[in-house]
Amino acid sequence: MLIAGGGPAGASAALALRRQGATVVVADPGRRQEWKPGESLSAQAGPLLDGLGVLDRVTSGPHTRCSGNDSAWGESLLTGTHALLDPLGPGWHLDRLRFDRALLQAARDAGARQRHGQVRSVERLTGHWRITLGEETILARYVIDATGASASVARRIGAQVRRDDRLVALAARLPSGAVHRDLPRTSLVESVPFGWWYTAPLPGGTALVMAMTDADVAARHALHRPEVWWRELTATTHVRARLRLRGTSTPPPVELRIVRASTSSACPAAGSGWATVGDAATASDPIAARGITTALATGISAADAVRADADGVDRPLLRYAEQVEAVHTEYLLARTVCYGIERRWDTPFWTRRRVEPGARPRLPAGHRTE
Repeated sequence: MLIAGGGPAGASAALALRRQGATVVVADPGRRQEWKPGESLSAQAGPLLDGLGVLDRVTSGPHTRCSGNDSAWGESLLTGTHALLDPLGPGWHLDRLRFDRALLQAARDAGARQRHGQVRSVERLTGHWRITLGEETILARYVIDATGASASVARRIGAQVRRDDRLVALAARLPSGAVHRDLPRTSLVESVPFGWWYTAPLPGGTALVMAMTDADVAARHALHRPEVWWRELTATTHVRARLRLRGTSTPPPVELRIVRASTSSACPAAGSGWATVGDAATASDPIAARGITTALATGISAADAVRADADGVDRPLLRYAEQVEAVHTEYLLARTVCYGIERRWDTPFWTRRRVEPGARPRLPAGHRTE
């Protein structure tokens, strides 16, 4: 069994397969940036991590509890939901790199073997795959693609990736000296004409701030320029007040990172001898706050499907692919409803998302199926 990718989706699949006694190799480049956006973990992930036997291990350390979510969406008034009303309790604000490392280390401790490198080629032979990792060749009965939204392995096999938009996140981690040290332990979303802003406290007194918009809108507004990004940030109402920012045109010394955050899905999500997991299977808009939870859930479900297929059960991988498609379709409907709430602006970002439930959004130039 080869798993391409050592993020939460790949690590959870490896853990689930090792608990079933499978031989697992995780191919992971091993390169990690200093920090990574995507720090919120829903309380719904708790039972999944607990089922893998790693809940306390991967949520201990510097991570802090998330006590709720606030938003100014569809109106200027700020409203919120509190974790006390959630039967599962609070979620977490993560040191994301530490969380990812802990989950992958748990998979290694469970017996998964790690290879540093990317999959260079995949060839289907009788009953197994021949995979090239740099100078190394591995033979495996099954391949799981956990390479993220690129789904690079699945596309080599013949799957297509349907991209529904060109959403990007322009993210920065504000240092502790640039924000108030006693930030509320809640996430905050505020919609604006070009898209929306998101902020959440991070362990260590820093804060993540992201501007979400389409790639062409970001280019038109020059949001990739730190001084423009900062000017737009200080023009917000609730995010600025939450962070207690001063209205200055000079940003603090931050690294502004542009990350693809588009909605996409693999078509199909699995086939004979292979499956996609995490963003490779179904990547969602960050407004859904489901990325890590979906990564864990698909990793576990794909592992179960692979195990069932190895045991001779009839078409479990096909059923897994159908399940992923159904989940993605349900997400698209929910996204339409969510964006339909905001009617204050007739700007390209918002008008593209005003579609009938079940229909695809209008896309900016450059959309493609890969």
